[in-house]
Amino acid sequence: MEKNIQALRDILLESYRIVIFTGAGISTESGIPDFRGPQGLWKTVNPIDFSEFINSEDKRRERWTRQFRNDNPITLAKPNSGHTAIAQLVASGKVSHVITQNVDGLHQKSGVPDEFVIELHGNSNYAKCLDCGERFELLPLKSEFLTNGTVPMCNACGGIIKTATISFGQPMPLEAMQSAEEATLACDLFIAIGSSLQVFPAASYPTMAKNSGAKLVIINNERTDLDPLCDLVIHRQIGPTLTAAI
Repeated sequence: MEKNIQALRDILLESYRIVIFTGAGISTESGIPDFRGPQGLWKTVNPIDFSEFINSEDKRRERWTRQFRNDNPITLAKPNSGHTAIAQLVASGKVSHVITQNVDGLHQKSGVPDEFVIELHGNSNYAKCLDCGERFELLPLKSEFLTNGTVPMCNACGGIIKTATISFGQPMPLEAMQSAEEATLACDLFIAIGSSLQVFPAASYPTMAKNSGAKLVIINNERTDLDPLCDLVIHRQIGPTLTAAI
């Protein structure tokens, strides 16, 4: 067995309160492009700022058109072996929380219960009213939008409906950020998976965990600025690495 895989297995075995932190890299193996790579989403599609979405019906229509197109990679994606391995670790009782920057909901689809997942950037699989917080499933909204061209509005209060994601210019969810910090400070092992660790404040969690006495592991295809801080760094494909280690 490869030395790094055995080292990861040993760290997992001796840890009892693990926090797993995932970025876009874990979902590229499910066919979802990352955001900042050569073929990243922000290289091919201009993001719509939150203020534009709020103030322009045309921008809202454009955003919903993107959401409901047939080739939306998030809509088509299924969990990969990396998601499945994390779900198995959660089921073992060793993982306290899965903190994710992803909005694809693939951790839940792989079997991780909602209460274990902290979504820093929200979830694109449903929508919410920005005024009253009412939740809306996407299928009825899609049917109405494609049939009548109706830009979704809340039938409870008349407010603007938006996918439950955090857009550029939109405030980060304070409750999720606080939960993530509490989980990080309480863990004995923090594993950062598939993240460039360049987006703050989320990228501060690995350092926070290390400074609080936890071991730090990074699994990522490319180097990160935090590699020198780690107890173990593995630069290889995520799914096969996790599958081999558990």
